[in-house]
Amino acid sequence: MARSKSSPQWLQEHFHDEYVKKAQALGYRSRAVFKLIEIQEKDKIIRPGMNVVDLGAAPGGWSEYASKIVGKNAKVVALDLLDIEPIPGVDFIQGDFREQEVLDQLYKVLDNQPVDLLLSDMAPNISGNREMDQPKSIYLGELALDAAQAILHKGGTFLIKMFQGAGFDAYHQQVKQQFNSVVIRKPKASRPRSNEVYILAKGYK
Repeated sequence: MARSKSSPQWLQEHFHDEYVKKAQALGYRSRAVFKLIEIQEKDKIIRPGMNVVDLGAAPGGWSEYASKIVGKNAKVVALDLLDIEPIPGVDFIQGDFREQEVLDQLYKVLDNQPVDLLLSDMAPNISGNREMDQPKSIYLGELALDAAQAILHKGGTFLIKMFQGAGFDAYHQQVKQQFNSVVIRKPKASRPRSNEVYILAKGYK
């Protein structure tokens, strides 16, 4: 059972976490950036000049990291329900990407430019009841895949956090149908007891 993020046990584990300490020491916004860094070092999914959209971006660590690689002549667009402290070189849209108004804002910011990479580190609010949480995770994954189909150009890349469990295999197959190459990554910064993994899909058809 997942621990609540307000529980004393979770807080103690969090503040003793090596990646939390590294993030604080290096000035990163959260420990989650190390997951993207490890995938980037292995798979080179972010390159100079790429346009990137980051779903569920708060607190903004992934967008901040991506913006430093893509450079000033590319776009990084971060979306989240929560507010984000401004990031140089990153356009931020606050809202629910399931709503047409938010999608319209995204299209306006992109200004008809192709999207090379869609990132999604979204997760539902975890209750600790896997039978309730897992369907929410799959639903978010399906929405992110819909977004990929709407904005990725042919050959684009999709990286999404998912939780292994009911519905995961079927979702994995859905992604395989849409992309030429699909692999699963489990970064070291993912807590070992967590059932989270990252699906990395390249070559959008």
